[in-house]
Amino acid sequence: MSLLQRLEMRQGQSLVMTPQLLQAIKLLQLSQLDLAAYVDAELERNPLLERAEAEPSEGPAEGAEPAAETFEGAAEWTAAEVDPGRGEIDGDFDARLDNVYPDDAPSPIREAATGDMLSLTPAPYGSTGGSFDSEAPDFEATLTVETSLREHLGRQLDLATRDATDRLIGGFLIDAVDEAGYLRESIDAVAERLGASLDRVAGVLKLVQSFDPAGIAARDLAECLAIQLREQNRFDPAMQALVSRLDLVAKRDFSALRRLCGVDDEDLVEMLAEIRRLDPKPGRAFGSSGVEVLIPDVFVRAAPDGSWLVELNGEALPRVLVNQSYYARVVRGAKAEGDKAFLSEALQTANWLTRSLEQRARTILKVATEIVRQQDGFFVHGVAHLRPLNLKTVAEAIGMHESTVSRVTSNKAIGTSRGTLEMKYFFTAAIPGAAGTAAHSSEAVRHRIKQLVDGETSDDVLSDDALVQKLRGEGVDIARRTVAKYRESLRIPSSIERRRERYAQGGMQPGAMMAR
Repeated sequence: MSLLQRLEMRQGQSLVMTPQLLQAIKLLQLSQLDLAAYVDAELERNPLLERAEAEPSEGPAEGAEPAAETFEGAAEWTAAEVDPGRGEIDGDFDARLDNVYPDDAPSPIREAATGDMLSLTPAPYGSTGGSFDSEAPDFEATLTVETSLREHLGRQLDLATRDATDRLIGGFLIDAVDEAGYLRESIDAVAERLGASLDRVAGVLKLVQSFDPAGIAARDLAECLAIQLREQNRFDPAMQALVSRLDLVAKRDFSALRRLCGVDDEDLVEMLAEIRRLDPKPGRAFGSSGVEVLIPDVFVRAAPDGSWLVELNGEALPRVLVNQSYYARVVRGAKAEGDKAFLSEALQTANWLTRSLEQRARTILKVATEIVRQQDGFFVHGVAHLRPLNLKTVAEAIGMHESTVSRVTSNKAIGTSRGTLEMKYFFTAAIPGAAGTAAHSSEAVRHRIKQLVDGETSDDVLSDDALVQKLRGEGVDIARRTVAKYRESLRIPSSIERRRERYAQGGMQPGAMMAR
């Protein structure tokens, strides 16, 4: 066997994931908040990038000519919305007891010391205490700071005991309380970790549970409600039996609850009303994170010709520019090779970032336009006309890869006349139609189930089998287990529980319920 050296040429295809391509893919799937944080970090790191200050926009005003697309072939979205004058880019990137209404939580007591009265005599600028002789006051120090749950409980612990050991145990228990106000660690584990006796930890826990708000540091819902009822002096034996069987309350098994508590119908209704007035999450009034508003990436509105106008939300687009003049001035003064290499890399990174942002905006607009075209019935008539849609259908229609469409629709929202909805909302599974009719969207079927249940009367509560028959009569070929799954996802109780609820509300007589 001889060993020979020879030169061969082979042709093949391979995908090379360059750092620039990875960055572009990353930007495509970022939400608005994550993208803004990423751009801010790049602005801090790259001296050639600067933020482009644009005139404030008022959103999709009537009669305006935004950067948009319509189904009849509108002009392509311009790059000036992100950064004008940067050239073109080639190619595309491939819950139980929900009806409990808590009372308003007590606001924390704030103490304020009274200061000296201001002098009525005019004083020179800059003085303190009402005059203007010294530095101006720090206005940030006068702003109201929201008190967290941990701080609120810690202040009460400092006033409740002076024992250093009890304070240590109490502080550990307070740290284990979650945002809802529940203790998420067992007292056995706390006692073992701190090396304290179980009785002492239990005693400190009882002390913490006496703090405001009522029901704090409970280990489960039953204990939380029991603490609040004790404070109201309403934890009698009947109420204690009711709280011990919250599973029957959730099932609305009022007959079993009457037998368990030993009360009549009127007393049971009153007891349930008291339970509903309690707060199942006493800690949510303190330190809770603010409600995140869903900001649309794309707006959809009706065009004068009857088509739909799809436009980007200019307020949500980051605007950055590359300072070419600053680069030219600095690179002329750079002497060291390291400085020149840094400036060259900074320029390349800045150019690629601006182009990636532009391409991201174009791709989002392209995908959103196709979604609106596919779901035209939803925008005209509502949820009942939502069509089955998947990523592959949109990808084939716009000539992109399915993974690209998946990245675009993640963490993005569309603003419509029917509200702001996530892009993923428009992608629903298909349920076959009866007798060869067209398929139906699963979301539309859920909406129809809710409509049927909302239209029930006290004498006609629909079972799952009855819902199946009604849906099949409307051309939806659906199984009973699918109806039950959709009903549970909508948090609609079963037909038996709904009958009991209507009976408790006075909609049916006891005899009528038994007869059914």
